[in-house]
Amino acid sequence: MKNQLKKLAPFALVGILSGATTFGAINYFNEEQNNTDFSYFTTSGKNSIPAGLNGSSSDNFVKASKTTVPAVVTIRNYQNNTPSSGRSMDQDIFEFFFGEGFRNNRSQRQEAPKDLPSGLGSGVIISPDGYIISNNHVVAGASKLEVVLSNKKTYTATLIGTDPSTDIALLKIEDKGLPYLNFANSDLVEVGQWVLAVGNPLGLNSTVTAGIVSAKGRNIDLLSQQSRTPIESFIQTDAAINKGNSGGALVNLNGDLIGINSAISSSSGYYEGYGFAVPANLAKKVVEDIKKFGLVQRGFLGVGSLDLSNDLQVKTYNQRNKTSLKSGKGIYVTDVAKNSGAEDAGIKIGDIITKIDNVNIDGFSDLSLAIGSKRPGDKVSVTYIRAGKEHKTTAALKDQKGNTSLRSKADLSVTEKIGGEFESLSDRVKVSYGLNSGVIARNIVDGGELSKIGVVDNYIIMEINGKPVNSQKDIENLLKNYKGTVSVVYLDEYGRATRRGFTMP
Repeated sequence: MKNQLKKLAPFALVGILSGATTFGAINYFNEEQNNTDFSYFTTSGKNSIPAGLNGSSSDNFVKASKTTVPAVVTIRNYQNNTPSSGRSMDQDIFEFFFGEGFRNNRSQRQEAPKDLPSGLGSGVIISPDGYIISNNHVVAGASKLEVVLSNKKTYTATLIGTDPSTDIALLKIEDKGLPYLNFANSDLVEVGQWVLAVGNPLGLNSTVTAGIVSAKGRNIDLLSQQSRTPIESFIQTDAAINKGNSGGALVNLNGDLIGINSAISSSSGYYEGYGFAVPANLAKKVVEDIKKFGLVQRGFLGVGSLDLSNDLQVKTYNQRNKTSLKSGKGIYVTDVAKNSGAEDAGIKIGDIITKIDNVNIDGFSDLSLAIGSKRPGDKVSVTYIRAGKEHKTTAALKDQKGNTSLRSKADLSVTEKIGGEFESLSDRVKVSYGLNSGVIARNIVDGGELSKIGVVDNYIIMEINGKPVNSQKDIENLLKNYKGTVSVVYLDEYGRATRRGFTMP
């Protein structure tokens, strides 16, 4: 199935074939997962309050602010000042995603002293015992994470796990009785409803801004820069969001969490009217998985897809395949992976998926969220059009290995743990580089251990723990059951040798 899935890369496999592995605390649960309650973090039972219906709108804003501000924290990201990890003070996702202006100014800044953070962001306390949700990019590359509450109390945080596919991270501080926010049901969020964005923009702690939900289900192609399998179905808001807001709260007028602020659309890197938040339902599922299983459990439907709502994508597909598909709503199935849930359910190339679990699938962001929010073994109802007639079937989602059971960190292979695959060197490459041994790195996982030490696709790994390697099996044998520091010697595209290390997960 793995090789088959690789062939489906064109035309947005995001979420549908997503399976990026994320590590955290190790727990193993292998019971039947369908209809199982995995909840540790609480969901509000309240409905959203439209402004003006219960008292004045200003009263609602005040109440929501008083609830939210104590639960929103500052996160300080300290990094070792190395060329691969050094970042400028206050850098966050806006420079990474949109910051041409920041990038131009960056060379004028001095490297931050060792006792100052390399980056600042926000986070939200989601349990009284100190679990905090934030963005993956806020904590990326940290050697130490510090959390500062609104009352200025400071903690050293433990990073429990991250998920680059959704840009979500889970941290933990040790305390009890902390203020926290409940998750709202983000599926019930409506365009036009009032929301508050709470965070620490531009170093201004506990800042609250107000706006409305401008749109739902936005796919703006941000997370593809940090993940090969991004899941994007953002809530868009016009509440002011700036540098430092990343990881902060987007709440309704009850003060319940409807999203995690992640990015802005801006030519300057500052607020220009459009902010984006990860929906609460998706964010909650990710942190529940990280806490309970130690990794994100994500299912595959197993289809290659064409977003019929994307005129450019349809036009490109028609030109490439000499077809005459028309733009509209739904997902056109361009391929079906062998032994996948889609194949088992009878879905075929040419079908148009219009609903998942009776929820309309107008475009790819809808399908990405619907499948990306599920786990292996979960069953989904799929409504599709074939030859002009509507059909309905049930598909059991599978993981990237084609299994329907849940996995723990202990179940992962060596290559999954370190985040990459390997190909033996050809004789020609060995002669070209003057090598007697080595393997080519393939499918390096963003945020994985190899990625963290600077290895990218097509780099040559020569040694692991001082021993030459010539195949993927060599690496698996060396690191199977291994604990401790892993030493890696690799060559970059210029033939320069680098020795780096990581702790075996």
